[in-house]
Amino acid sequence: MDYESSLDRAMEDVPDIGGDEERLQIPDAETQKDGAFTRFTNLDDIADVLSREDEHLHRFIQREMGTSGKLEDGRGRYNGTFSETDFNAAVDAYVDEYVLCTECGLPDTRLVREDRTPMLRCDACGAFRPVTKRSASSQQQQQADAVEEGKTYTVEITGTGRKGDGVAEKGNYTIFVPGADEGDVVEIYIKNISGNLAFARLA
Repeated sequence: MDYESSLDRAMEDVPDIGGDEERLQIPDAETQKDGAFTRFTNLDDIADVLSREDEHLHRFIQREMGTSGKLEDGRGRYNGTFSETDFNAAVDAYVDEYVLCTECGLPDTRLVREDRTPMLRCDACGAFRPVTKRSASSQQQQQADAVEEGKTYTVEITGTGRKGDGVAEKGNYTIFVPGADEGDVVEIYIKNISGNLAFARLA
């Protein structure tokens, strides 16, 4: 099943998540090393909490982490070595893109299609926005905004991750910065990168 097909399947489910973001009790990722692969053993449980198809979440994780993998019995198996932190960060990015309303911040959303365009509709506040896949449409801009391990950058913290870490965006990268708060402009040092996710510390 390709990415668009899994998105279509995900759109058939209407989430039953109520209240506010704090009530979105997302379990931590559970991982298991399997030779040259890493298993994400509770992927289906997390997809259930988010009221999204496990196949859709799996496809997103592959894209976000820049790897290939396979989904079997609700468990993801991915080429490479990844930590629980890597998977948690990927899930956070998925929630931001496909679950939380950008207007009210609530998770009471559902995926629908409008003229073949995937849209996120919020049942709490009525907001309606297109879901746009991150793409390589502007390679020059991405190169200019690329981040590299071992380099320092000045970024603005625009959000907060599930674990309380500051979150910044730079080009195609989501950067997690422990100790930084939303609204801060900070200098950071990139410790490591996994796909489109980067992990940093305050410089």
